[in-house]
Amino acid sequence: MDFGVVLQNDPPAWRVVELARQAETLGFTHCWTFDSHLLWQEPYVVYSQILSATRRMTVGPMVTNPATRDWTVTASLFATLNDMFGNRTICGIGRGDSAVRVTNGRPVTLATLRESIGVIRGLANGEATEYKGATLQFPWSSGSRLPVWVAAYGPKALALTGEVGDGFILQLADPDITEWSIAAVRKAAADAGRDPASITICVAAPAYVTDGSAGHLAHARDQCRWFGGMVGNHVADIVARYGADGGAVPQALSDYIAAREGYDYNQHGKAGNTHTAFVPDDVIDRFCLIGPVETQVARLQELEALGVDQFANYLQHDAKTETLHAYGDRVLPAVNVRKAART
Repeated sequence: MDFGVVLQNDPPAWRVVELARQAETLGFTHCWTFDSHLLWQEPYVVYSQILSATRRMTVGPMVTNPATRDWTVTASLFATLNDMFGNRTICGIGRGDSAVRVTNGRPVTLATLRESIGVIRGLANGEATEYKGATLQFPWSSGSRLPVWVAAYGPKALALTGEVGDGFILQLADPDITEWSIAAVRKAAADAGRDPASITICVAAPAYVTDGSAGHLAHARDQCRWFGGMVGNHVADIVARYGADGGAVPQALSDYIAAREGYDYNQHGKAGNTHTAFVPDDVIDRFCLIGPVETQVARLQELEALGVDQFANYLQHDAKTETLHAYGDRVLPAVNVRKAART
């Protein structure tokens, strides 16, 4: 299993770069960041420095959207970074949340998302691509290769992921919901004539390593409660579209937002978010990885058995460095056991 780290582009940017550098030395393969240009600093500028400061780390947004940048600009950003640093970028993309809602916009339609994936990936991969009635191609880019992973929850978005995505991003770590979601993506891929196994599966969630005490567990839950609120934004959209009892998503995903009353994007992705009190402890335990190392390893092995190829660790809490080192020193070696030199 690969391991990624998800960071916010909070200033100073050099701290983000340093956390990414540390993550690589501890065995992480991917560095993802939020992409919300008003709430945080511009990610693509930071990516160039992360790529310069690391040797093999792959970088990309978790997630970008088709609304805040022209698609040709997004493709050019990736192709330029790939030309400079050797195909070490990845594009996580979805319909849009904080980046569009802060400017009073709305998530794009799935049709627009589908079209944008074709344009961004096509141009970034050096292909002649149709866009706004013209055939376009970067004359300066020939060797760039960009995988596009789609973030999705609802049935139609999961189907789109299976039909066109190189990878699937599920932003929660509940095994039952993970199993249901992967099955939906793989079925859509098979129905579209694609090899379901060709789609990389990424589960992304906060991880907080505790000492096993009740007090530390309670603190960790409070540090990660924001995540249930973030997921709730997307679930609320699905419930508004299909209804709470429509069977569009598992009840384990939809039931907990019944007490949701609103959301302040100024507190988006932050520990202590005052608009996430509705998220109960059991949801945090299901959606996140919280507990001692042994508990986390067991959950990761369960996810791997379901087909998860990467776990991306959201580090939006007060134990960033401690979590990185606990994972690098104890969790990664337990999940990815090295072969013996001699048998």
